[in-house]
Amino acid sequence: MPKAKKTYSYQINVVPEKEGGYTVLVPSLPGCISYGASVEEAAANAREAIELHLENLAAHKEPIPDGNDSVCIFTTLVQVTPSHV
Repeated sequence: MPKAKKTYSYQINVVPEKEGGYTVLVPSLPGCISYGASVEEAAANAREAIELHLENLAAHKEPIPDGNDSVCIFTTLVQVTPSHV
């Protein structure tokens, strides 16, 4: 019986760019960055970038991070103006 392939889960951070589009960062995989014109395209491109990143790690016999089973529920940007700075 063939060995079942392991499925990995990675959190991605989708960041809007001033020029338009979205950059995607994968915190668990340093250097794994992608981009898309829409959030949907950015997420799809991130999936492909993660797959290629993992293939590259395997080809170089580097450990593959287990991923992240917990999912961030909410994140936002908070602006502050400190009075003492």
